[in-house]
Amino acid sequence: MSRYDRELVKPLWQELAAVGVEPLTSPEAVDQQLSLTEGTTLLVVNSVCGCAAGSCRPGVALSLQHAVIPDRLHTVFAGVDLEATQRAREFLKGIPPSSPSVALFKDGRLVFMLQRTDIEGNQPQSIAQALQKAYDQTCSRRGPSVTPEQFQRTFGSPEPSCGSTFRIKS
Repeated sequence: MSRYDRELVKPLWQELAAVGVEPLTSPEAVDQQLSLTEGTTLLVVNSVCGCAAGSCRPGVALSLQHAVIPDRLHTVFAGVDLEATQRAREFLKGIPPSSPSVALFKDGRLVFMLQRTDIEGNQPQSIAQALQKAYDQTCSRRGPSVTPEQFQRTFGSPEPSCGSTFRIKS
């Protein structure tokens, strides 16, 4: 079940896929990944809103160019994969539903969270810095998630496109 046409929102998840973030599209996939009790997992609750385009996705992409990154990189898409998103939110105990949002888990426990209120109105660089600080404190996998050359080829120079600060090349 989906509120948005998957083909229309495809570019909105491709920004994250380009830096190695894998979509979780079913409750079972969410359970499989977020139930892991070893290592670190980044979970992005993606959205069609402007702050997801202009701040969240670009900020997450930039953050994954850091020297230290989470072991696993995943996303659910609010409004597209409704059941998967609902199941992911059950792992965020005590946190009200928020999209976009970014959660970092370590050994199966939530250790860091950026909610929409932390994202909205902030520049991608600020989002990236907050995430990188959390990575430094909890992660050990060597980054970046893609080479700087791949990042540059994929995103090109920062030019606004549909609210995003990145331009995806076709």
